[in-house]
Amino acid sequence: MKYYIIAGEASGDLHGSNLIKAIKTKDSDADIRCWGGDLMQQAGGTLVKHYKEMAFMGFFEVIANINQIFKNIAFCKEDISQYNPDIIVFIDYSGFNLRIAAWAKEQGFPTHYYISPQIWASREGRIKKIKRDIDAMHVILPFEKDFYENKHHFPVNFVGHPLIDAIGELPRTANETFRDQNNLDGKKPIIALLPGSRKQEVQKMLSLMLSVTKQYPEYQFVIAGAPSLEPDFYQPFLKSSQVGVVFNKTYDLLSISHAALVTSGTATLETALFKVPQVVCYRANWISYQIAKRIITLKFISLVNLIMDKEVVKELIQGDLNQQNLIKELGLILEGPHRERQLEAYASLEKKLGGGGASEKAAALVVAAAQDASH
Repeated sequence: MKYYIIAGEASGDLHGSNLIKAIKTKDSDADIRCWGGDLMQQAGGTLVKHYKEMAFMGFFEVIANINQIFKNIAFCKEDISQYNPDIIVFIDYSGFNLRIAAWAKEQGFPTHYYISPQIWASREGRIKKIKRDIDAMHVILPFEKDFYENKHHFPVNFVGHPLIDAIGELPRTANETFRDQNNLDGKKPIIALLPGSRKQEVQKMLSLMLSVTKQYPEYQFVIAGAPSLEPDFYQPFLKSSQVGVVFNKTYDLLSISHAALVTSGTATLETALFKVPQVVCYRANWISYQIAKRIITLKFISLVNLIMDKEVVKELIQGDLNQQNLIKELGLILEGPHRERQLEAYASLEKKLGGGGASEKAAALVVAAAQDASH
């Protein structure tokens, strides 16, 4: 069977790579062409375009790059037509993927969506496009099944969250070995800094995160470098000898961290699954934020709080994200009752996510649909 998979950012690359591995165990003749990243390529997909060329964040940034986005859409349609897959699998990245899905449905290609667009957060009207253009939706958050089926009468498959498998399967570097390999202090507890995966995010977030380091000299701050950014990009931020940076080792870093400052996104859930108390940070371009504030209807922005439907982790958003509040909230999770409450809630969070096997379950559904379509 021939599979065409489209992911547009680092998290999609991770989950796409595990989906590719699972597809290959179920279909030994699988031929997979993909948009994604290094991980999907390493898993056996033929990489058409890297997500680094597509990472535009926020309303203002999308408008500024609109010509390139339309070129990518046209190129994707042409590539799919030439490849003629048995099935197309979309992974999140809704702005791009829903446009391709509308065209693909008209062309008669089976369309599956793995990891739903967050239409429960904003622009809920996209449900009309999903109902029209998507043959099957495989969701990873427990509340999404209720949202789709009970509110919108669109049947979906809840497969569990792929992060549980991704985190459980990766080998871990021992604490001392990791510190030695990355020139980190052998004794100071680590506070991880996860400023995001896009240049715009990191530029907005990292200086502010680093501004608290002098308040906590007994801790070592370590930046999780994003695989999508070059190491040189971080050099201007590394003025303090107290700050380290590691690349492509975020999970190793989290596995030995005492606490974390995390830019809102998938990383908040990853941090929680590693049982690391955290403060969630978010600041967008002013125009993008003003637009988002008017269309996003959620009580929370972090996946941890959304899944638990209560404030488990502190969210510092836009104006509330300042040095004074960061120092205060970080101090509360280093020790004491706030820290203990977060850790207790993390245990409940993992149970809600439904256990492992998400990639295997999604792959089984995709392979079966591809086989049906080819008959």
